[in-house]
Amino acid sequence: MTIVSKRTPPKRLVGCELINLAAADQARFVQVCEQRYHDRLDAAAQAALGGGAQIIMLTGPSAAGKTTTARKLSQRIAAAGRRSAVISLDDFFVGEGRYPKQADGSDDYECVEALDLPVLRRCLRDLAETGVCDTPVFDFLTQRPTDTTRHIDGRGGVVVVEGLHAFNPALGVADLPQGTAVHIYAGLREEYAAPDGSRTVATRDVRLARRLTRDFLFRGHDADFTLRLWPHVCQSEDRYIKAFKNRADLVLDTSFSYEVCLWEHYTCKMTATEHKARLQELCGRFEAFDPLPGTVVPEDSMLREFIGQKSVKCTKTGKD
Repeated sequence: MTIVSKRTPPKRLVGCELINLAAADQARFVQVCEQRYHDRLDAAAQAALGGGAQIIMLTGPSAAGKTTTARKLSQRIAAAGRRSAVISLDDFFVGEGRYPKQADGSDDYECVEALDLPVLRRCLRDLAETGVCDTPVFDFLTQRPTDTTRHIDGRGGVVVVEGLHAFNPALGVADLPQGTAVHIYAGLREEYAAPDGSRTVATRDVRLARRLTRDFLFRGHDADFTLRLWPHVCQSEDRYIKAFKNRADLVLDTSFSYEVCLWEHYTCKMTATEHKARLQELCGRFEAFDPLPGTVVPEDSMLREFIGQKSVKCTKTGKD
């Protein structure tokens, strides 16, 4: 099994019958999948430490688990006796009234110019030169940077910088001393097939199920909202992530084989009006897998980013 790769490995195609066979022993199946993810994290952390990097630039598509993966990577670096911290690129948003505009006149939150690039470049340069920096703190309620900063001390360690634009050349990482930063791409590398070998569940289907569940349970959004937004999300991924994916030094797989047994429980309790057919089609893709309850997910699992620290009851509703 490839734990971490310096090139983008081909996606695995796993048969639904194999998944269902493994799911017969729920505890063992979950344990093996979780351990594989932890092994990949350990390998990525060791690669960064062994290579002498001071900064990890981490990106990946929506619902790939970037936030939790960044935090867990930082924890592993700290456990190795080195300083570490996580910086989110979201804290560098320019804020209300300064966002670039889209063609229809609405704010463009996705483009790299939505970040305060001079401040971001200065922070990265300070980390490379001194190991410390002061990052802005963004208030999402007011949609403006606050008057406070967050002090980052990564001297002798590795700081993880995560976000949509972590691989974008506009951040100026290429201008830092060689070997300062390592680029890690976090993404799902496993897809699923019917008994006849045809692909039935793609990585984008799994990520959509993750995002639907998180949006529904914790962000107050119904399925119509997320499904309406999803095409734009995918377009942004193609434009701002996949365009620079070849800059990755390492690819960290954030797939969990057992999770395809979870998503029918969550997605099929949602309702949609405008995008009812799309929701039903997605639910149908998970019907071939023997269902597992959310209670099987360990409390420290990366998947808790999407279902919460407790198995929240997903009640059928059409309200936003």
